[in-house]
Amino acid sequence: TRVNSSLSSDELLLEDLETEGERQLKSLLHQQLDTSVSIEQCKSKRRCFAPAAFYKPFGEEAAGALTLSQFQALEESNKETSSLRELGLSDSEILLWK
Repeated sequence: TRVNSSLSSDELLLEDLETEGERQLKSLLHQQLDTSVSIEQCKSKRRCFAPAAFYKPFGEEAAGALTLSQFQALEESNKETSSLRELGLSDSEILLWK
C-alpha cells in the first residue's frame, strides 16, 4: 500500500490504496501487452478441463412409497451409474454394461 507522506499512518486516503483487484488487472494488462511470448511458453500455460458433469435427478425414480431395502438398492444402482458416467460411458454403454 502507498501512503501519502503528509498524513499520519492512521489517516490513509482510500484513493491512494491499491486494491488486489487493481493489481490483478495490471498483471493481466502486462501479460496481454507482452508480445515477446514464445509458443513453448503458451503451451506450458495450457490448462486441461474436466468434462462437464451430467446430472440426472434421483427423485423421479424414488417417488412414491418404497421400503428401505428398495430405496437402498435404487441408491446403489444410481451410484454405480454415476461412477460409470464419470468414466466417460454414454447412457447406451451403461445400459449394455448393466
